Amino acid sequence: MTTTALIDRPQAPAGPPKLTPVELRAAQGQTLDAPRMRCGFLARALFKMTDLAYGRERSIVKFAMLEYIARVPYQAWERIGYLAMARHRRRSALARRVFERVVQTRAEQDNEQWHLLILQDLVQRRGLRQPFVRYRLAPWLMAFCFYHVSWLLLVIRPEASYRLNAEFEDHAEHEYMAYVAEHPELAGQPDPGTYAAEYGRYESLADLYRQIGHDERMHKLDSLASMSAPRFGQTRP
Repeated sequence: MTTTALIDRPQAPAGPPKLTPVELRAAQGQTLDAPRMRCGFLARALFKMTDLAYGRERSIVKFAMLEYIARVPYQAWERIGYLAMARHRRRSALARRVFERVVQTRAEQDNEQWHLLILQDLVQRRGLRQPFVRYRLAPWLMAFCFYHVSWLLLVIRPEASYRLNAEFEDHAEHEYMAYVAEHPELAGQPDPGTYAAEYGRYESLADLYRQIGHDERMHKLDSLASMSAPRFGQTRP
């Protein structure tokens, strides 16, 4: 591999910043003081379905189900990105810009995957049941629909796809922070640190959930910023 190729290769994003305990508590306060995003029909329908299936009460089992769904918009965008790269492979500058977007999308998808692994570990440690229909089949069906809606919107109206994801991430951000506020006992429960090497170790479960909530805020902001960015394969003005 040449030196030029190494320089030109897009670097993987570092991911959302890891906050200190003081910063995490401040982030929670900022979220709880901020109004939720005004959601469109598709986001409201998704939230309604999850409440009907799993109840309105916040729980780590419900969060694990939401994280299973949260990955799929990024998977859809990654797929569209690779298709755009294949289409514009003869235009190296444009293909590179598309690839940079793909790299960012993949990093956000991986971050959501760590959330899912962490929550599933916590669910298993507590011995909580996850019946097949409600916690395996139903999330798969919702993820399947969410994936194809995100994919189709990105092709037809990209800003709508990014807006939908921003609404989902805003919902997740507020839900995590509200859950910590509802359960002060989490401050005295240690982070098991199963994925500390990959995600970091936190002073308590409260801080772990706050960090996940802050990650969702960063994903929301990235999606909102993408609404005004050129679409995959579109030249800049």
